[in-house]
Amino acid sequence: MNARPLNTVFLDYDTVSNGDLDLAALREASGNLILYDGSEAQTAERIRAADVVLLNKLELTRGLLFGAANLQLVALAATGTNNVDLIAARERGIAVCNVRAYCTASVVQHVWGLILSLNQHVCEFSRLSRDGSWARDESSVVLSHPIRELQGRIFGVVGWGELGRGAACIAEAFGMRVVIANRHGLPPQAGRVPLDELLATADIVSLHCPLSEATRGLIGSRELALMKPDALLINTARGALIDGAALAAALKAGRLGGAGIDVLPQEPPHADEPLIDAQIPNLLVTPHIAWAAREARQRCIDEMAANIRDFRSGGRRGRVV
Repeated sequence: MNARPLNTVFLDYDTVSNGDLDLAALREASGNLILYDGSEAQTAERIRAADVVLLNKLELTRGLLFGAANLQLVALAATGTNNVDLIAARERGIAVCNVRAYCTASVVQHVWGLILSLNQHVCEFSRLSRDGSWARDESSVVLSHPIRELQGRIFGVVGWGELGRGAACIAEAFGMRVVIANRHGLPPQAGRVPLDELLATADIVSLHCPLSEATRGLIGSRELALMKPDALLINTARGALIDGAALAAALKAGRLGGAGIDVLPQEPPHADEPLIDAQIPNLLVTPHIAWAAREARQRCIDEMAANIRDFRSGGRRGRVV
């Protein structure tokens, strides 16, 4: 890149920070840095003269990329790249970087927060303790929801990457046996089992695979029917991996022990999203916060700064295009 100061815009900084992060490294790497609030309607204007675009959730379509004549680098505050048209970026010669492994501890904590809350029925027992039920009839409250020991049970991992491995380490600490699914659509691998076998045997199934055309709708009515009636399904990966209507139906019918969901196909969800129905039993839904520990977000910002510095030096750190 040339010697003049970079024009850098962070299109949706409000999705990464509420003012609690240190931007010193990012400002030093970025030149003239402008922070925006994520208004999609103004994206084209905001990137028109930008050399570098930083973003988390907003989409950069082919039209937007071809309308930004000076754009040389897109740096994502995320691992997923599905919100950027990578084919168009490649055609335009625009570099694209992501950040990896920045939120492992945060996501693993959230996975196990969901699992333990569901297994121990924390929400239900808290309500019964405070609404007078415990005081009225102790024995019926204490045994009103089944609690299981995790030791000796099976933890099924779909997606054996950084996050899947991290979640599995905690499962092993609880004395669980870890089973790993074969990658969807690829030949069998040693030490892994077919997805159908994993679903049929696991007591907890945790999804950590990327969203692609091969994995979209990976867990639907057929797959849910294979699972044990007291099994738990956890999704902190991508919402579209699961058929939400099928999961809602299975939970309402008592065909599944519970589900912990941190991601939905549309975020924020539309009013017709089946998994935001408050009447669905044994379901926890959180607003895509598994990654959001302050330490993880700071690490993400610092990794973005390192990617920008490396790009300016001619390197390929974090590059996906």
